[in-house]
Amino acid sequence: MKRSFKVSKRLNRSLSVDILLFLLLGGVACFMALPLVFTISNAFKPLDEIFSFPPKLFVRNPTFKNFRDLLGIFSDSWVPFSRYVFNTFFIAIMGTVGHVIFASAAAYPLAKLKFPGKRVLFSLVVLSLMFTAYVTQVPNYMIISWLGLINTYWAILLPAFGMTLGLYLMKQFMEQIPDALLEAAKIDGASEYRIYWQIIMPIVKPAWLTLIIFSLQSLWTNGSVTSHKYIYSEQLKTVDYVFGQIASGGLVRTGPVAAVTLLMMLVPITVFIVTQSNIIQTMSTSGLKE
Repeated sequence: MKRSFKVSKRLNRSLSVDILLFLLLGGVACFMALPLVFTISNAFKPLDEIFSFPPKLFVRNPTFKNFRDLLGIFSDSWVPFSRYVFNTFFIAIMGTVGHVIFASAAAYPLAKLKFPGKRVLFSLVVLSLMFTAYVTQVPNYMIISWLGLINTYWAILLPAFGMTLGLYLMKQFMEQIPDALLEAAKIDGASEYRIYWQIIMPIVKPAWLTLIIFSLQSLWTNGSVTSHKYIYSEQLKTVDYVFGQIASGGLVRTGPVAAVTLLMMLVPITVFIVTQSNIIQTMSTSGLKE
């Protein structure tokens, strides 16, 4: 008669060490949360508390005056605020979706197919990561102008589609997929497009979820920087551009600027919180064995 013994694994840490680690990590988390707490508190502070020195972390007399003043500024604009909101969400969503599709579609042949010049192309992708957006401003403008896309949505969307960070990230994830899995799919009669869409994309879900966070944050927060370069019509401006104009109003608009800062942080933080759990869950359940 065979007997099976279940061996329980225990960590070589005492309870005091666990408590110490918990307190240490908790202290670091609280310290990292200070800028967010200060921004939320500032949005509800009256002007006397905003200009008080030394600055207080928490608001003492909360008020919604900053948001009311912000609504008053929007009501005086000849372009409806809803138009700016539509432009922002349209550019952020379409740019993010297009970037994920183009980056993953280009990364698949670089990671799993063999063709001449493959290493050279990937070396160019890696090399492009060394240059900041300021270096490529003039070439980008010349290309957009040559295509006749100045003062259109495409002037912002096309550069967003071609960001090389997403291509690099997707390619690195796809290389970890066993070739035996793809060969089995080809034996079953699956085409390259079906392998890419039904096999590759579900497996690399952590990569494109992370890419969504980076791309959406970039398009959401850099709208004012890009808008005034390629878009001149006020009807196509983004919310970030309008908020930048409000911030340039001086000390008189300090309260509305504090409310603007909070509003601009809400969307990226919300997307990150919602997507983070999916990324962690997918990373823990998407392991493959050859």
